[in-house]
Amino acid sequence: MVEKAIAIAIEQGFSHVGRLDVTKLEFLQEVRDMCAADRCHMYNKSWMCPPGCGELSDSVSKAEKYTEGIIVQTTGVLDDVFDYDEMKSIGTRHMQEFKVLRKTLYDDYPSLLALGSGACKVCEQCSYPLNPCRFPDEAIPSMEAYGLFVSKVCEDNGIGYYYGEGTITYTSCILLS
Repeated sequence: MVEKAIAIAIEQGFSHVGRLDVTKLEFLQEVRDMCAADRCHMYNKSWMCPPGCGELSDSVSKAEKYTEGIIVQTTGVLDDVFDYDEMKSIGTRHMQEFKVLRKTLYDDYPSLLALGSGACKVCEQCSYPLNPCRFPDEAIPSMEAYGLFVSKVCEDNGIGYYYGEGTITYTSCILLS
């Protein structure tokens, strides 16, 4: 069943695609604690980031329902390793492609759980905390919001994480049942 999802992701053009063994996922409070350090400036600003996305136990409960999944990555080569705009552009492209993949897979896997790279960007300004999420069916929490240490998820599933000097890679996953 997961083979079809992998084939679609490859056809869509992700740089790297692999099978995700959901039994190897470790939901770590330490990762959620890193969110609280607010290095990405999204902590307490979004329904899809902590604390708006709920407790770590909520994430574990949601993810436990899934039996398989896929990991997708977009790797870009940087002309200048300090060019933040280029890094951001590659990340934006990754998330645009990831949203298309999620929408494509939804017909076959209507209960899928998509975990993206970085904070949800469906809305220019999140309604958190005053009003409910405006687009709960489109919103995408990050892997980190679920307490997943991305490099470890990749390692545990035989997927690379670092592809050499002058590259940047964005990683997301989709859990399937």
